Formats: sequence, C-alpha cells, structure tokens
Amino acid sequence: MTAPTRADALTAAEADAYLARIGVAAPESPTLAALASLHRAHLLAVPFENLDISLGRPIRLEHPTLVAKVVGARRGGYCYELNGLFALLLRRLGYDVDLVSARVATPTGGLTDDFDHVALVVSGGRLEERVLADVGFGEGFIEPLPLRDGFERRERGQSLGLVRRGDTWVHRERREGEDWRDRFVFTTTPHPLTDFSERNQWQQTSPESHFTRSRVASALTPTGRVTLSGNRLITTTRGRREETELGDDSAVRAALADHFGIVLD
Repeated sequence: MTAPTRADALTAAEADAYLARIGVAAPESPTLAALASLHRAHLLAVPFENLDISLGRPIRLEHPTLVAKVVGARRGGYCYELNGLFALLLRRLGYDVDLVSARVATPTGGLTDDFDHVALVVSGGRLEERVLADVGFGEGFIEPLPLRDGFERRERGQSLGLVRRGDTWVHRERREGEDWRDRFVFTTTPHPLTDFSERNQWQQTSPESHFTRSRVASALTPTGRVTLSGNRLITTTRGRREETELGDDSAVRAALADHFGIVLD
C-alpha cells in the first residue's frame, strides 16, 4: 500500500464547474447538512454508468481525466471515478476525506476482492463525527451515514445502516418484511486512488467482471430511479416498476440522452 494522499483537491474553477454540473451553490461552511445536500444533488445529476467499457474506451483515474469526463463531457462513471472525483470536491470545500477499500457482498453470501469498491470516510470541517459517503455504488444510500455501530435510518421504504464486526464495518439494508442483507464491508484504512488502479483495470477487462458483461446506466430521480440495463429501460416511480425493451442502438442512445443527459460521440 502506498501512502494515502489527503491533499489532492479540485481547483476553485473546477469546483465551481462541478457544483454547476450538479446544480448546487458552494456551501458556506463544511457542515453535515451541506454534505448531505451535495451527496443527494450528485446522485440526482450524475449517473452511475459503465458505457466506456462496452465502447472499448479505457477508464482512467487521473484528476484531469475525471474532471474532463464527468464535468466537462457531462458523463457519469463507476465507483472509482465518481467517488474519486467527489472526494476532490469535498476537500476543496473544507472536508477531510479518506478513500477506503470495500468488498461487495455477492448473491451467494461471499465477498468480492479487496479494492473492488471505493467508498469515502468524511471528517473534519464542522462534522461532529465521521460519516460514510458513497456516490458510486449505483442504487446506494441517498445521504451519508454516520460511522456509528448500529446506526439505522429509513430511506424510501427501507431501512439501512452500519454495524461493526471486529475491525470491519458493514453497510447493510433491510426491506419491509425481510432480514438484513449486507451490501459491502470495509475498513477505515485510507488509500490513495492509485491503490485501486489494478482492480480498475480488472473491472473493465476481465470476463469475470460484471461490468464487461452488460452496459448499465442508473440515476436517482426525485420519485425513484431510472436504469438502463443492456437494452432494457427500467423506471421506478414511488415504488412502481416499469420495464421497456429498447429495440436497437438508436433507441438506446435516445434513452441515454433523454434520461441521463448522456450524448455519446
């Protein structure tokens, strides 16, 4: 593990452009309420997507590349890109941010490898305690979670929260009438984004990676979520799910533009 970098941040001009991209003004001070507002605004404006993989375009994690793609080209990305860039914004706004390695729970009850997901532990500013932030998990939590053992909160009809198991933290969810299910586990050991480079390369090239098997784009909406999965457009509005099969690539491109603001050149 290389030494974590906490000082890297957006420039003032980059931060202004990023805030315009997600439709919010710069907060007056780095409070929890401001962080929650930024987190929600990001999820509403910037889609989780892996389209570059199906297009054969390499995903790179350098600071200028992240800004150019998500802010300049008004694209989305997956966890390394979205949380990597969000961390740079938060540091510019006065927060302390650590990038942490997370292992994602699998349907069979196992866990993926280290560095499979990157999440953010945010502190400093006017925060009274550390919180978990994550704008790069697809269908994840909407506002940051206090890093507190046993914390629970309701969001859109389900419970979610954190528990501690030894040195490991677990983000988990519970739908109405069901048991808790783990989403991912992590430690608070900080890492620079470069520590995720090898796994980033694996995600976009390995046949075992689910990102190489199907294109996806997904975004939070004020009333639910909209997702493109392969050629299926799935919309959820106040708990009601509708699915439409898109006929060809022109229909997919139209859906990307209409629902996600993505125009592929």
